[in-house]
Amino acid sequence: MKEWWKSGAPWIWLNGGAVTISMIMVFGLLLLILVRGFGNFWPHGIFETTYMEPGADAPVRVIGELRRSETLTGEAMRSAGVDIPEDQVLVERHLVKMGNRDVTGRDFGYFIDDFMDEWRYPEDITVLERREWGDFLGTPLRLLENDVTVAVGDSLWPEFQQRLERSNDLFDEIRRIERGAIGNVNFRIERVRLDERRAELRGTTTPELEAQFAQRRADLEAEYRVLEERLNRLYDDAARDSLVLRVADGQEVTVRLADIVKAWQPNNMSIPAKVGFYVSDFFGFIFGYPREANTEGGIFPAIFGTVVMVLVMSIIVTPFGVLAAIYLREYAKQGALLKTIRISVYNLAGVPSIVFGVFGLGFFVYFVGGQIDQAFYPEALPAPTFGTPGLFWASLTLALLTLPVVIVSTEEGLARIPSTIREGSLALGATKGETLWKVVVPLATPAMMTGLILAIARAAGEVAPLMLVGVVKLAPTLPIDGNFPFIHLERKIMHMGFHIYDVGFQSPHAEAAEQLVYATALILVLLIVVLNLTAITIRNHLREKYRAEGD
Repeated sequence: MKEWWKSGAPWIWLNGGAVTISMIMVFGLLLLILVRGFGNFWPHGIFETTYMEPGADAPVRVIGELRRSETLTGEAMRSAGVDIPEDQVLVERHLVKMGNRDVTGRDFGYFIDDFMDEWRYPEDITVLERREWGDFLGTPLRLLENDVTVAVGDSLWPEFQQRLERSNDLFDEIRRIERGAIGNVNFRIERVRLDERRAELRGTTTPELEAQFAQRRADLEAEYRVLEERLNRLYDDAARDSLVLRVADGQEVTVRLADIVKAWQPNNMSIPAKVGFYVSDFFGFIFGYPREANTEGGIFPAIFGTVVMVLVMSIIVTPFGVLAAIYLREYAKQGALLKTIRISVYNLAGVPSIVFGVFGLGFFVYFVGGQIDQAFYPEALPAPTFGTPGLFWASLTLALLTLPVVIVSTEEGLARIPSTIREGSLALGATKGETLWKVVVPLATPAMMTGLILAIARAAGEVAPLMLVGVVKLAPTLPIDGNFPFIHLERKIMHMGFHIYDVGFQSPHAEAAEQLVYATALILVLLIVVLNLTAITIRNHLREKYRAEGD
């Protein structure tokens, strides 16, 4: 045994065990996210039963989707006020999604298994995903057009599906007008106001110029009125149809088709139909816009904001990090000052990210942004343009946060280049600058890409600093659109990391947000993987390219 310890084998096994445990934890976490995230889009069955709670006068009818079951001790349930027999040791309860929040005041509830009757799965129970108030569960009774019944019985569901498709087409047209045409008109009206204000500040206002401004404003207001009339017609047309359903307590509720995103009958769907619904729901989640305080709908603005922010950050941090590393390695005089700078860079990598957020808010947003507004956008004041958190400041703050990673990685890559390569280049008559930029830097490019990969991985998952410098709960517009200058770096953005935090910890409906958190976390992990794989592919291509040239 003493010889075995002296051989160092125990430390090898200890390191191997630590690596194994770490890998198991990582893969276990990813597996949990995959199962919970992908399971969010599957159309689960809807059961129907009766529930007779002790002390109640009559049983109540329950319709819902089973979210999870858990086993608790009888003592814990009795202490919570549930009438459980004294000799019962364990109690099973179920969390059920009942929907119909606007009717019952809650859309989730816990039910004790001992008080539930047999579960049944009627085929005609329908789930409606609404634009507001969450899901609605009930049995369809009749389809109305302007309060007149147009379909009942067997013809109801096919007719309802056709009219729902028409209603969604109208809704899409309304959103295109509101976000596209009307948004463009409002943008141009604001430009007229700013041009007029700029002329006043410069003292160049003339009667002819005022007439031009008035004419431009009148033309835009006329264009706006035309679009507004068209919107009103579309809204009236969309409000034509409605569906009457019977809910769990027996009352009949009317739901407008204009308020419905999609509808399905999970108990009446075949496996291929469920797979098709799953794929459609998944892509709807990816490319849709959030609703209901981010607890419903899609996450496209968050995905778009995360990708754009990471790209802008990469454009900023790469040249600064690379140039700083080249200077420190190739040009700076070795000594105490250089050692101090290197120690500062290493320590900067360990500073908490929220500190960078505070610095970005105080220096970039308030100081630099305020100076930019006074110099270039005085006509917009007191409303800030760059003197408020936005995409550019968020990217710049993350660039500062990840700068040490790029510097260290690039400097290590430069240090690995053999001195014989430099000496050979200089011996052939090349200058130091030519040797550096045409020989050394290309060979160190894979190391630079490694630093960028690490920077992307960290930046995509950061949340704390972004809350201060540009990321918001819900951004009204994307940072890229058809209005000049097309890329709006001053706009606020959504971010997937902050979206997860907001939905998971700030949502008024925690149960409804649980699966959405897993789904969003899954997409964030996949997004980071895609970004890293792209950078790794570029790095490997560069490595093979310069290796082939060296051979």
